[in-house]
Amino acid sequence: MSYVLLFILFLPVKLLGKLFRKETGKNLVIQTAKIGDFVNATPLLSHLKKSDVLISRAVEPLAGRDDTIGTIYLIGKMKRNVFAKLSFAWQIMNRYDNVYLLQPNSTNLFFAAVCNAKNKQFLSIYTRRWYHAIFYMAADGVVEHGKQTLSVTNYLQLADRSLSWQDAPKHATYPLYRPQTWPVSLDKEGVIRIGLSISAGNKAKTIPPAIWQRIFDTLSILPCHYYIFGTENEQPWLDELYRTIGEQPNITSLLGQLPLEDVPWAISRMDCYIASDSGNVYVADAVNVPVVLLYGPCCYREQRPLGETLLIGKDENICSYVFETRYYFDKTREELFAIGEEEQSRLFQFVSSLPQAVKIANSLISGI
Repeated sequence: MSYVLLFILFLPVKLLGKLFRKETGKNLVIQTAKIGDFVNATPLLSHLKKSDVLISRAVEPLAGRDDTIGTIYLIGKMKRNVFAKLSFAWQIMNRYDNVYLLQPNSTNLFFAAVCNAKNKQFLSIYTRRWYHAIFYMAADGVVEHGKQTLSVTNYLQLADRSLSWQDAPKHATYPLYRPQTWPVSLDKEGVIRIGLSISAGNKAKTIPPAIWQRIFDTLSILPCHYYIFGTENEQPWLDELYRTIGEQPNITSLLGQLPLEDVPWAISRMDCYIASDSGNVYVADAVNVPVVLLYGPCCYREQRPLGETLLIGKDENICSYVFETRYYFDKTREELFAIGEEEQSRLFQFVSSLPQAVKIANSLISGI
């Protein structure tokens, strides 16, 4: 509600400023969520060709390597106090012709609504509050997003209602940024390189060690080498995994070894990526790496990798959504991410059919 009062306070300035507005041709895209959501916004950025963005600091390293992005605004700086909010509102008020709001919380709605852009397109979501109506009155168009509609398509439709997810590609950095140095382990030959995310930033959506054990057992006859991606803060999750399976020579930890802008290229070196609904599965999808997604409680109809993907899970467990994330569930993580014999068979078939797996198999046959 405080943003409603702030908007009413700023409204006379906005209306007066409209008299002096000139066309600029500039776009502003507002998406202040984390890595996966940022990657899923990149088709819109690609379609628009060039845009300024209001984002979270967490994704700044990716945005800084993106040629579709001009000016980067960090939401943390812009909302730290009332003066910062009003100063930023003044700064963007007459700066843009087009404003696209992908993350419609109260803060972002306020910043989008104060703009005097001639074209303001807002996403409307299932958690919309009644008092948000005053902000939506400032919109020129609204795209209704539901729990069963694909978020990437709805993001694109903010720019053109005829678009869908097939009409613009994802990217993580654009063009794909190649670092000057990288861990030598990424160059390992003669193996199926599989990237893993052992944490999803939400304990309830994190695959438990017992399920990883089942995955490793399923693929044990294949020459797989596993690379664990993530930050150094995820070390406790790796320690928990090792307590269950023991340290193994075919597992390499990259935790804390890669700055975020290097991660897309490192993941592009993988033959496959396995994870729950975490940011890196969307990075993998963006660099055309096949993905195994254990979706657990997350709604894959609303958001999922869109390239070559194997989905593993049970629809009756779905109860967590993009804009309504749950942190506690009635079932254990072992139940949410359970893998039965049928899922094991599908997983083995998927990995053993990868081009690198086929190449290795053929070389072994030819060598006999």
